[in-house]
Amino acid sequence: MYSLIQKLATTHSLMVDEYEFLVANRNDDSAKLLRNYAVKVRREIYGQDVFVRGLIEISSFCRNDCLYCGLRRSNSHCERYRLTPDEIIACSDEGYELGFRTFVLQGGEDSYFTDDVLGGIVRAIKARHSDCAVTLSMGERSRESYEFLRVCGADRYLLRHETASPEHYAKLHPPEMSYDNRMKCLHELRELGYAVGCGFMVGSPYQTVKDIARDLKFIEEFRPEMCGIGPFIPHKDTPFHDYPSGTLELTCYLLSVIRLIYPPVLLPATTALGTINPVGREMGIMSGANVVMPNLSPVGVRKKYALYDNKICTGEESAQCRECLNNRMRKIGYEIVTSRGDMKRAV
Repeated sequence: MYSLIQKLATTHSLMVDEYEFLVANRNDDSAKLLRNYAVKVRREIYGQDVFVRGLIEISSFCRNDCLYCGLRRSNSHCERYRLTPDEIIACSDEGYELGFRTFVLQGGEDSYFTDDVLGGIVRAIKARHSDCAVTLSMGERSRESYEFLRVCGADRYLLRHETASPEHYAKLHPPEMSYDNRMKCLHELRELGYAVGCGFMVGSPYQTVKDIARDLKFIEEFRPEMCGIGPFIPHKDTPFHDYPSGTLELTCYLLSVIRLIYPPVLLPATTALGTINPVGREMGIMSGANVVMPNLSPVGVRKKYALYDNKICTGEESAQCRECLNNRMRKIGYEIVTSRGDMKRAV
């Protein structure tokens, strides 16, 4: 185990079976060693800085029927909402005043947000706040759509690959969704000049250690600018409602591994981590993460964007949420910084 961790820290690469061994045989000692390496590497690149992204959850409508997601189209209990373009722009204005310089527009695959509508929103935000980055997380679209949105000013795109195993992908998604198309979208985003984010759920139904090893190898080879991993949390109105949540322990372990795989990657401590443990986001930062994403959505809709049960931070105003995170990060020796938070290319 020690020699594998040394190899990863030195070469940033392992074979799939080595990743599998690293995960399957983890223990407190290996977790501590990985964590120490990960924090050291991140500090060398980013210091004690933690970047914030202003998250705007723009729609809970979705055409897809992913088996794990509370927004799935078959969920008749989901409270649907859709922010208007003016509401989305107003959220970005409020965020700008609070010091945010990256906005993440996230939503289900809602047919209302055509290229013209979504592109117009991106253009408006960039026109008002030219020093900011706009990140989209709006699922699978055509290459032409991605290209148009890039021309409109979108800088980054988050599209979790969910799993690097086609067999596992088929167990999490309806038949009309395709592993090959998800990978095609990720590669097209890269070709079009986006900063691209991928990621997966830790502890998702049917996930094996081999699947996780494949995910780690995919991240090594794809080299995303961002990588979002978080524990699977079931939603009561999905087919996976009885499955257990992923764990804080394994998620933090994998955050450390990913930091060593690709040292400059932007790595969030997700809301899901904070949902399964009150200090989950802090633990994520102390395991190698360097991004947090407070919610800028209107307070009245936050409970309706229910990807999973019991999501935290649904009752605070944006300013309160920002200040709460500031205090939390300072207590563990880190500092939230006001910048776009681009990935540093030089290692």
